[in-house]
Amino acid sequence: MTRHEVVSPIPGVFYRRPDPDSPPFTEDGAAVTDDQAVGLVEVMKSFHQIPAGAAGTLVEFLVADEDEVDAGQPVAVVETP
Repeated sequence: MTRHEVVSPIPGVFYRRPDPDSPPFTEDGAAVTDDQAVGLVEVMKSFHQIPAGAAGTLVEFLVADEDEVDAGQPVAVVETP
């Protein structure tokens, strides 16, 4: 299997759910599609979804919910078949 790092396209605050009352976009061990959102980044009250970028299994998140991230920073890992 190949490991694909999901990276943040912009700097900001990483969130694993679309809003505080919703479940996370995905969990460790879940199957994801290449265009499926795994989280979002908020910068200046603007929210940007982060797609998985590859189809496979999300094996781990590399940052915690509400962590600050930089542009290009890996936030999760997807294993592809």
